[in-house]
Amino acid sequence: MTSTRKPPPFGRTLCAMITPFTEDGALDLDGARRLAAHLVAEGCDGLVLNGTTGESPTTTDAEKTRLVEAVREAVGDRAALVAGVGSADTRHTVRLALAAGKAGADGVLVVTPYYSRPPQEAVAAHFRQVADASELPVMLYDIPGRTGTRIEPETLIGLAEHPRIVAVKDCSYDFLGTQKVLAQSELAYYAGCDEHVLALYAVGAAGCVSTVANAVPAHIAAIPAAFDAGDTARARQLQLAATPLIEAMTGAGLPGTVTAKALLTRLGLPAGPVRAPLLPAGREASDGLLSRYEALRAARSPRPAA
Repeated sequence: MTSTRKPPPFGRTLCAMITPFTEDGALDLDGARRLAAHLVAEGCDGLVLNGTTGESPTTTDAEKTRLVEAVREAVGDRAALVAGVGSADTRHTVRLALAAGKAGADGVLVVTPYYSRPPQEAVAAHFRQVADASELPVMLYDIPGRTGTRIEPETLIGLAEHPRIVAVKDCSYDFLGTQKVLAQSELAYYAGCDEHVLALYAVGAAGCVSTVANAVPAHIAAIPAAFDAGDTARARQLQLAATPLIEAMTGAGLPGTVTAKALLTRLGLPAGPVRAPLLPAGREASDGLLSRYEALRAARSPRPAA
C-alpha cells in the first residue's frame, strides 16, 4: 500500500534518547555516540536529545550543546536531530534554541513553560518568541502532567499559522483534542506516549517520539512501518506485544529515564547512572524490565522495511 501521508518533518520513529553518563556522573560523549549510532542502525530515523528522558533539568547548557555536537558527528545525515530547549524562562529557551542550531540540530523541542502556569495567551507568546528567534523548525511539547499547563487545542491551531511551528509531541492524553487539531491544522503530530503509537498514527500522526525505543528501536519502528504497508493486523500485533514492556518502562511508577537506563545497562549499552534527584531502579525493577524485554524479543518481531 502506498502511503498518502505528507513526509514527516523530523522522521517517523524518533527515540527520546537518554543522556549517557560515566559512573562518576559526567557526560559520556563516547557513550552517546555509540548509543545514537545503534539506535539509528536499528530503525530510528530521528533522535530527540536533551528532552525529559535525556534528563534536561539536570544537564548544563554547555552539556546540552556538546551532546548535540557529538551525536551529529556520530549519525551524520542518517537521522534528524531534535534538541530539547525548553525551560521556564523564555529568554533562556531562546538562547538554548540558538545554541542548538549552531551545534547541528535540525529542529527544537519546546515544552510549555512550567511552574509559573501561564495563561494560554502567554503560552502562545512564549512559543512564537522562540520560533521567531530561531531559524529551526519547532516541535511543541504538550505534556501538562509535568508542566501544570496544557496547550489547548485552540492555541495549537493558532500556533500552526507560524511558518516555523511545524509539529507537536503529544503527551496530553486528550485524544479528542488531538483529533481536533489534526483536522484543523497542518501540524505534524508525534505520539509522545508509547501506548499511543499506533492509535495516533492511525488517525494521521507523523510518527512517535518514543522512550521505549531506547531498548527496542526496531520493534517500535516496525509499528508504523507495518501500518504504512497496509498490514494493520501486524501493526496491531506489534503494538499489543510491546504493552508489557511499555507498562514496565513508563507506567509502573518509575520515570522513563530511570527504567530506560536500568534496562540499557543490563543490555550492555551506554547509559550510566541517573542524576539526582532521580534514584536508580532497584534490582527487582531491573529484573522485571529485563524479563519483559526478553519476552518481547522472543516474539522475534521483524525489522521495519527500509
